[in-house]
Amino acid sequence: MSEYFKTESISIYKDDVLTTKEIPGNTIDLIVTSPPYNVDIKYNSHDDKMSYEIYLEFSEKWLGRCYEFVKEDGRLCLNIPLDKNKGGQQSVYADLTTIAKKVGWKYHTTVVWNEQNISRRTAWGSFRSASAPFIIAPVEMIVILYKERWKKTSGSCESDITKEDFMAWTNGVWTFGGESKKRIGHPAPFPLELPMRCIKLFSFVGDVVLDPFAGSGSTLIASALAGRKGIGIEIDEGYCKLAHHRLLTEAKLNQYNFESILT
Repeated sequence: MSEYFKTESISIYKDDVLTTKEIPGNTIDLIVTSPPYNVDIKYNSHDDKMSYEIYLEFSEKWLGRCYEFVKEDGRLCLNIPLDKNKGGQQSVYADLTTIAKKVGWKYHTTVVWNEQNISRRTAWGSFRSASAPFIIAPVEMIVILYKERWKKTSGSCESDITKEDFMAWTNGVWTFGGESKKRIGHPAPFPLELPMRCIKLFSFVGDVVLDPFAGSGSTLIASALAGRKGIGIEIDEGYCKLAHHRLLTEAKLNQYNFESILT
């Protein structure tokens, strides 16, 4: 049994997105996720230093599965790096966007997340010389994709976004800081602000939001706080526990409403 715990509105499955049987097809309104970046982050249960070719094959498989999960007017907010230089220069954003379209996703737009992480500039290559300079942009990308049609007609049709937030967030450059690995206890958490913006912009109240790489649970917390139904798939039991703890403390979910399956 892969069900780890649940409430009426939040579920986490200790499972693998590539093989899970827990998500019926055509049932998800919105996916908000940040998959492994393949930059040798020390996850508990994932090899984050596979060859780039194997990484792209892995990406094609999970993107294909997620395409099956969403409704015809379902959407995907995919947080990925612009590029990477660890283990060789690679155009991650361009490559994953191309793969997503290959498996059926249609492209809508891209948000540039300016996380102001200047520490990404770890090297200049040749200094003050045209010999071999390196350029590292302290930004990440949020690719907005959809299944069959962009106009959303399913669900409650009730939006809860303010006029001010709508105007600010439809600007394609979002500027806010990243999340502290030490504070969260996960090697690659994304800040609550990211899934909250995606959820309020691209889903209705009561919609079903999935994160196939749930990690520390940020998408689930945002779903709970925004009145959506959240589903997380996470392969590592330790991160399932971390997400559970954060749901109790940050989303203020009553622990007695949880039906814990694995402890």
